[in-house]
Amino acid sequence: MDFPISGVHIEPIYLVLTGFVVGVLGGFFGVGGSFIAGPLMFIFGVPMNYVIGTDLAHITGKSIIAARRHRALGHVDIRLAFVMVPATMVGVETGAQLVQALKSNKTLDTVIGVLYIIILILIAWLVTVESLRALRRVKTENMTAAQAREAIGFTGVARRFQSIRLRPMIALPASGIPAISLWVVLIGAFISGFLGGLLGGGAGYIRLPTLIYVIGVPTHLAIGTDLLEVVFSAGYGTLTHTLKGNVDIMIALVMHTGAAIGAQIGVAATRYIGGPKIRLAFASLPVVGAILVALRLLGLVGAV
Repeated sequence: MDFPISGVHIEPIYLVLTGFVVGVLGGFFGVGGSFIAGPLMFIFGVPMNYVIGTDLAHITGKSIIAARRHRALGHVDIRLAFVMVPATMVGVETGAQLVQALKSNKTLDTVIGVLYIIILILIAWLVTVESLRALRRVKTENMTAAQAREAIGFTGVARRFQSIRLRPMIALPASGIPAISLWVVLIGAFISGFLGGLLGGGAGYIRLPTLIYVIGVPTHLAIGTDLLEVVFSAGYGTLTHTLKGNVDIMIALVMHTGAAIGAQIGVAATRYIGGPKIRLAFASLPVVGAILVALRLLGLVGAV
């Protein structure tokens, strides 16, 4: 099938299957879609600027479905999500402007590809270390997941950020947080938005760890809250990249046919798996994405 906007030919079944896998991952982890969708589109031969914009368009549709399901399960801190949205949008626009500058200099594919690899490997390492420590505590010391988090300093890190008394302070009762500086929340939102606008996707690969490790939101709530925030941030990212000519809407729509089903399956699965196991499984996704991008940059794989 020809996609004239981005100038590529891709078999639709590849995009539908990609969308399905991304939907399952996004519904289950709250993030993970862009780890797979972006690198796969890059391998399919889609230029990097279209990978970024189209991934945002696809992620927006998938996140609406997954966020609704998580909201029904009570896994969303609505107040926190809406506090983060404005700063995230500013970050998205900043990242999108940088994409335009790199596109004009003909260095976009290489710069974004290398950044992808560095960020994804770093995130995978950090999450793996924390998750293995938590699981070890649960197994060897007969602790609950919450007790293990406390024992390894998981919530202790967040409490150090919560102890920052830079006003204004806000309370997040749905997440069990009595007070945290608004600036901590906004800076985390801006950084995740910037990476979303620059690399594509909802940037949950930064926001989810920020929600869990910095703000102190429980894992299941962090997943649902991230998805709700992505609806707005990725939606804005889709708009700004569309205006800049970086979105192939037909590719996004074909992928969404698979994602709509996958997202509901992923959300349902979170009810049966504990937080540390979810985070450990999540850690493998950045590695897969980094490998796919590296293979394409090295010329070992090409358009299918």
